[in-house]
Amino acid sequence: MQTRSRLPWLARLSRPARRAGWLLALLLVLSGQPWLPSARAASRVKDIAVVAGARDNQLVGFGLVSGIAGDGDKNPVYTLQSIANFLQRFGVNVPPATLSAKNIAAVMVTADISAFKKNGARLDVTVSSIGDAKTLQGGVLLQTPLLGGDGKVYAVAQGPISIGGISAGNEGASVQKNHPTVAQIIGGALVELEIPAEIARDNTIELLLREPDFTSSARLADAINHTFTNACEAIDSTTVRVKVPAGLENRVVDFIARIEAIELEPDTPARIIINERTGTIVATSRIRIASCAVSHGNITITIANSFDVSQPQPFSQTGTTVVTPRTDTKVTEQKAALVPLPELPTVERVASSLNSLGVTPRDMMAIFQAMKQAGALHAELVMR
Repeated sequence: MQTRSRLPWLARLSRPARRAGWLLALLLVLSGQPWLPSARAASRVKDIAVVAGARDNQLVGFGLVSGIAGDGDKNPVYTLQSIANFLQRFGVNVPPATLSAKNIAAVMVTADISAFKKNGARLDVTVSSIGDAKTLQGGVLLQTPLLGGDGKVYAVAQGPISIGGISAGNEGASVQKNHPTVAQIIGGALVELEIPAEIARDNTIELLLREPDFTSSARLADAINHTFTNACEAIDSTTVRVKVPAGLENRVVDFIARIEAIELEPDTPARIIINERTGTIVATSRIRIASCAVSHGNITITIANSFDVSQPQPFSQTGTTVVTPRTDTKVTEQKAALVPLPELPTVERVASSLNSLGVTPRDMMAIFQAMKQAGALHAELVMR
């Protein structure tokens, strides 16, 4: 049972072939070579690439949120004019100067519409205040057309908003959670106009890598050609052009679904991402460091100011009480060991060696920068 579970391909061979297989496996073990397939981080094509033409588009619109309990805009001109224009659509002609906007806020409404969205489909929208309203809590977005980059209306948004937070208080004390001037409406927009999209042209489709890389592009083409012989070629670091095989010209969707299910191992560049604002460090497994030694220590200088009182002698007829300042300076230097790093270590060994120094993430940032300047770090260093 153990032989069948570990090596199922041996069970399908004849007895002499199985003996030869066991002998080959024994020779590989004695030579120190792996004889069982190693697990690899394979990814699907649909997770690392997108089909050209099947892209999202951005929509934006200007609208009004009503029903805010006294925390709306403080009567800016654009809000008052927008209220007057909105009422005029219903036959109510009111001068903007006579209106009050304390229960209404002017907002911008944004949304992303994916390809092939049909009429009547729902979109999630984000509502954000552009005036001086304190909060949008409890408000309702009035009917707002959402325009594309070409100026056409592709969707219409409306409905009660959800801010996911609170804002309450007065001039003496207040409390706020999250951002009360930004809200969402899940499914708050209806698609009114479909955006045309073309994914196949002249019986060819193009796959665009999410992370451009020449090696990954070549591997993607090889993986697809392994399933569909001579079906595609890598054009550049981003684009892989695939020809629809004969017999599948009228089944392009099925063909794309089969391509998206293909698995491959994309190449990962040697890269270290450093975010100084948050103290975050992310390193890929392919970073290499040449032989070097690292020592890191901190010097802390403490300066304390204090005041002493100088008084004259008792029963003295001369002298006055004087306050004299005193400054104490203390220098503390932490001990640090010189830790050697072996040549071409893995990221795990690099992290373990740096952790042995007892350094913080911000100290590691300085060490990585010094390694890059010394030419010992063979990786791309990206500062955020």
